Amino acid sequence: MNIETREVSGVTVLDLHGKITIGEDTQKLRATIGEALGSGKKNILVNLGDVSSMDSAGIGELVSSYTSVTNQEGQLKLLNLTQRLKELLAITKLLTVFDTYDDEASAIESFS
Repeated sequence: MNIETREVSGVTVLDLHGKITIGEDTQKLRATIGEALGSGKKNILVNLGDVSSMDSAGIGELVSSYTSVTNQEGQLKLLNLTQRLKELLAITKLLTVFDTYDDEASAIESFS
């Protein structure tokens, strides 16, 4: 998995590419979000549009990241969920936990 980080209107956008599976991928996601929080960036948008698959460890890492960000009085939201990811989050009832968006402009605006 590759992660590209960019800033848009005070929001840290993480563009994820590839698979989010147990091991290096989940560690990389955890480290990237930890770095953002460590540098005071508390509004994080995770773009999942180019994620080809995610296992239970990937879902667990999203939940863990959400908790970490929320505990530091920040917000973590999801962008561009694929149909498969929407189904996974619906089955696990996590779709009710995360704020999800289909377009970046609306997602960025939601942080204000």
